[in-house]
Amino acid sequence: MEFLDWGRLVLIIMAPTAIGAIAVSAPRWCGAIARAWPERRSTEPVPMGPPIEQLAMDLRRLLRLHATMTAGAHHAIRANRLWAIEAAISARAVEAAKALDVPHREPVKPETLSRDELAALLYALADAGLVLPATVGPFTGDGHL
Repeated sequence: MEFLDWGRLVLIIMAPTAIGAIAVSAPRWCGAIARAWPERRSTEPVPMGPPIEQLAMDLRRLLRLHATMTAGAHHAIRANRLWAIEAAISARAVEAAKALDVPHREPVKPETLSRDELAALLYALADAGLVLPATVGPFTGDGHL
């Protein structure tokens, strides 16, 4: 046998062993790299949601839209649109409650908040300092916060 034949024989015998060793040790190396990676990133805090100013502005806009829709739309059109607007108000109110640490019930879906729960949440947000319009339509008994 020549030297080249011996080299091929050694390569054929050693290749499965080398591949097995790489497969066994790869998770350990990947774990070490993954643990070292976050240390290189910045440790600055990152906001979890939109700014509170944006949430307040969206809530005020949606409440005004709800009041306008309640006052002027035709009954057939109003029902579906009011449901959508109330779902959006609920979603933004829950986000604002999380941002302000206001205690609230965590709904499975935002539209599952009842009108009474939504009115209570809007009152709690107003008490926490969020500026909302004075009239909020059917969410309160007298239409005022």
